[in-house]
Amino acid sequence: MLTKQYAKNNKTCKVTFELPAEAGLTKGTLVGDFNQWDVTATPLKRRKNGALYATVSMAAGNSYRFRYRSEDGAWHNDWDADSYVANEFGTEDSVVTV
Repeated sequence: MLTKQYAKNNKTCKVTFELPAEAGLTKGTLVGDFNQWDVTATPLKRRKNGALYATVSMAAGNSYRFRYRSEDGAWHNDWDADSYVANEFGTEDSVVTV
């Protein structure tokens, strides 16, 4: 699930990325254009219901590719992404547009 909260000036947007407990992950990171695909920059936090989430502030008026990376190194897409685009690894990246 993606939750977007725009600043009053509409120049930035806080996006909360959330993977439901049904995804089966217990730990992981959020990785994407907004953190230069750094697999350690944005660790996911765990909610009481088992969902994993992270909130990132982004410049509005842009689209960003992203994925989730589990602790075993597997990549996961967001089920509720705004769109998906092919990547150079033969899979797809999730996209959020703010």
